[in-house]
Amino acid sequence: MTASISETMPTPKPIQFHTTPDDHRIAALAALAIGIHIIEAALPSPIPGVKPGLANVITLFVLFRYGWKDAAWVSLLRVLAGSLLIGSFLTPTFMLSLSGACASLAALGLLCRLNTHLPGQGLGAVGFSLIAAISHMTAQLVVARYLIIPHDGLFHLLPVLMTAAVIFGIVSGLITQSLLNHLDQQSA
Repeated sequence: MTASISETMPTPKPIQFHTTPDDHRIAALAALAIGIHIIEAALPSPIPGVKPGLANVITLFVLFRYGWKDAAWVSLLRVLAGSLLIGSFLTPTFMLSLSGACASLAALGLLCRLNTHLPGQGLGAVGFSLIAAISHMTAQLVVARYLIIPHDGLFHLLPVLMTAAVIFGIVSGLITQSLLNHLDQQSA
């Protein structure tokens, strides 16, 4: 009698992932940021491509509570998973979002380093948010110019786009600071 293939092949062992409480926290915060990202993508915009960026509140919150590394994870997971869920992965929209996220994360990382070297003179959530928003918009404009619309006329939008970045950066910073203050009061 011959043995069947299933009888002669060993059963593969299931892959086991060992997660930590930090992994769970990052996943939960990234899911919250992804949800906000998806809601914002569905909202109409008076200026094409300009959104409030309220998912960045979650990134800033994570930055102030848990550090830059966790904030980078949350931000990049939001961009990647959000683009997969709304169907924009590897499109120009994804490239703009990723470039903006990377630029703002780089600016936030630099600010974190500078903030530790200037005790008592560091920026708060509004300052961090403002610089991140300006970095985000600058990167998006550069990527749009060189990869999507190769025409210098695009830079005529600079005043409008930077004004939007400043306004939304301040709003996100104020929301983040309010959230941090509220949680500090709850834990006190």
